[in-house]
Amino acid sequence: MQRSIQLRKHAHRVMTTINTLVENLDDADAMASALKSVGRAHALRHKVDPKYFKILSGVILEVLGEAFTEIITAEVASAWTKLLANMCCAVAAVYEEAGWTKLSSSAE
Repeated sequence: MQRSIQLRKHAHRVMTTINTLVENLDDADAMASALKSVGRAHALRHKVDPKYFKILSGVILEVLGEAFTEIITAEVASAWTKLLANMCCAVAAVYEEAGWTKLSSSAE
């Protein structure tokens, strides 16, 4: 997986979107626009279960905490947790708006 060009490109897009969210913390419209685009693409084109946004958020929080132990204080971790939770909620709302229905639960 580490050598996958496709995975690296996707990781870059994920981090670019997160960077967009951070840069636009004071611009709710810009944040909503970015998340709407991501949500619609993942719901309609890629058919990705929204639960994976929560899983990814947890992984991001864990990696940040491990990689930046001096910087990720309780206050910083709380801010990241809030940002990623808001991201998950906004994406879930876009999924609902798009009429996304859960795929087969047999894979769980």
